[in-house]
Amino acid sequence: MAETVVDGARESAPAWRGGFGRLWGAAVVSSFGDAVRVAALPLLATTLTRDPLLIAAVSACGYLPWLLFGLLGGALADRVDQRRAMVAVDLVRGVLVAAFAAGVATGHASIGLLLVLAFALTSMETLFDNAATALLPALVLPDQLGRANSRLMTGQQLVKTVVGLPAAPLLLAGGAALPFATDAASYLLAAALVAPLRRVLPGRPPRPAGSTLRAEIGEGLRMLGGDRVLRGLCAATTLCNIGVASLVATLVLVSGRHLHLGDSGYALLLTAYGVGGIGGGLCATRLARRLGQARAVLLAGSGQILCLLVLGLVPGGLVAGGAFAVFGGLGMVWNVSSRTLMQRAVRRELLGRVSAAFRTCAVAGAPLGALLGGAVVRGWGPGAPPFLAAGFFVLSVLALLPAVRSMAGGQGGESAGTSRLLTKEDTGGAGVPVSRSGQGGPDDA
Repeated sequence: MAETVVDGARESAPAWRGGFGRLWGAAVVSSFGDAVRVAALPLLATTLTRDPLLIAAVSACGYLPWLLFGLLGGALADRVDQRRAMVAVDLVRGVLVAAFAAGVATGHASIGLLLVLAFALTSMETLFDNAATALLPALVLPDQLGRANSRLMTGQQLVKTVVGLPAAPLLLAGGAALPFATDAASYLLAAALVAPLRRVLPGRPPRPAGSTLRAEIGEGLRMLGGDRVLRGLCAATTLCNIGVASLVATLVLVSGRHLHLGDSGYALLLTAYGVGGIGGGLCATRLARRLGQARAVLLAGSGQILCLLVLGLVPGGLVAGGAFAVFGGLGMVWNVSSRTLMQRAVRRELLGRVSAAFRTCAVAGAPLGALLGGAVVRGWGPGAPPFLAAGFFVLSVLALLPAVRSMAGGQGGESAGTSRLLTKEDTGGAGVPVSRSGQGGPDDA
């Protein structure tokens, strides 16, 4: 088994056979279904209503449940059997999307039904994704977390960019219901892949008697807020997401009116971002080996500032595409490195709650960023969003600096979790938010 060294700890590659291979397969299958559904949703919405507010509300349903139920989903994920929770949620989501596909095929779909579906799917996601977050460290050795995260996220980005998005128009050509039927099948297949994991999962520590959901949620919040590294990483990610959302919400205007890329420019930028993300995922582990996870995050954020400045200062197709590809690659480095760092800092029994608290903070910034993006376009024109996003990334890097210095210098103030990361002998604990809790991108915002 090949080994590397990350933050002073030996890192080996996870075996494809067994639990990790099944989890990877389920994640990749789900990413394909999600890509197809996300591409089809706005197109279907425009055929059901001409009201732009209702069309925008479909996207808003991707944020609101996390703000309402995210913390609760994390607490439940720490209470229940995570494998069973994931299987149950995928089965329910598969049935719901299949029923919706049948409604579309028979002409009974409506914008109200579409809004209900979007809200329900995201609400169930608050439990599923927090449970999935806590499951990975139970399937691989602590020294395998970096490569496991890289393979998971790179596989998801690859199938989304190379397979899912190109397949969406082909499926739509076969009928408006076909993308949703495909997504339903992906949920059911993912459930079938995760279901046998009970044979390889270790037992979990028992939950204290008499503990309440409110108290457990508070414990996760205190863990996140009391740890200097996790707190800095959460603040930095939230600021990044505000900046990314401000750019993504106006990307059509930026690509058409500022970069002068024409009608196909928006799709080209999304493709460049996805391809860059694949490259970033392939390089993330190697970069972390040389710099350490925390410094890799800091370098990624700093590099993204330069990419955003290039987008704002140098209009043009090739330059913009290259800058957006590098931006996507560095975003993947950020996500892989920050996830691994957190998985080594948080005790397994707190994974779901810390993940939920982190993600709720990160998602809360996205609607604000989208509104700010629209405001700066109205006030300063379509070339302004890249500079606004760059400003938030500068604030993000500044928020991250104390955490990086704390880890590098072994200063006081960090919890037992992150202070363990400073020693060579430690190979870490577990836990982190899934992909959306890190930097968002064109697919997420």
